[in-house]
Amino acid sequence: MNHVTSISDITTKASPADIRGYNWPSLLWLASMHIGAVASFFYVSKANLVAEIIMYFITGCLGITLGYHRIMAHRALGVPKWLERFFATCGALAMEGGPVKWCAQHRMHHSNPDTENDPHNSQNGFFYCHVGWALKFRPFFDSPDKLRRFSRDISQDSYYLWLDTTMGQFLPQLALASVLFAIGGVGMVLWGVCLRMVLVYHATWCVNSATHFFGYRNYDIGDQSRNTWWVALISFGEGWHNNHHAHQNVVEAGHKWWEIDLTMSVVRVLNVLGLVTRMNSIRDIKIANHIEHRPITPRAS
Repeated sequence: MNHVTSISDITTKASPADIRGYNWPSLLWLASMHIGAVASFFYVSKANLVAEIIMYFITGCLGITLGYHRIMAHRALGVPKWLERFFATCGALAMEGGPVKWCAQHRMHHSNPDTENDPHNSQNGFFYCHVGWALKFRPFFDSPDKLRRFSRDISQDSYYLWLDTTMGQFLPQLALASVLFAIGGVGMVLWGVCLRMVLVYHATWCVNSATHFFGYRNYDIGDQSRNTWWVALISFGEGWHNNHHAHQNVVEAGHKWWEIDLTMSVVRVLNVLGLVTRMNSIRDIKIANHIEHRPITPRAS
């Protein structure tokens, strides 16, 4: 799961361990947003809190979890193209990168989880897979050719390619900031942009980090993924990460009755409204003979 930088022109062939120093644009952007988040507490008000909660839901749930992740990266469900583009725009407002890069690097993660070919490899430690990976310039994972190879379906859409550009990242954010400023001044911008963005960042990053270190597993699949309840709460269901790694292309993240998946509530509403064109459900999964996901049974004491 990504950060603010867009696809750059990288032609070199590199290894996963090849790090070319700090990614200064990302580092400076993240630092400025965290400073803005701290400054927001000088402008505490009910209106600003409401703005933050609304934008947290729009960008974190509709944008990242539903749009970028379940609809685009995994194609777990289908919606009309206009609605998919709306969700992609909400995702761009999270400033975690455009849909081409975000989905490509997420697919890289699933293709080689917890290995050197994983963009946020948990074997490199908690800090690295939480945010450290976003602070370094890594040609192996940022090559335009590789990004497009992992997101061919997404990179065919000119609007999604535009969202991956610097203008595509900043113009929607500037439009949002202008609206918030007109409604509530500087304070609402700090709450609705800076604080909200920082909270969504860390919710997303916790899926990369905490759910590979803490929690339980429903499936024995050979990687470090875990189900972490508190991450599921702040990320609208994404914390049931072991479930997701076991069945990547189904729409449900929670596979037990107590595993609350708030994003599925949104999907159910969309389905009732006739806006879901197809959906891969865990109920319909028949595991192929050559892949076996075995539920973990407690060891005898």
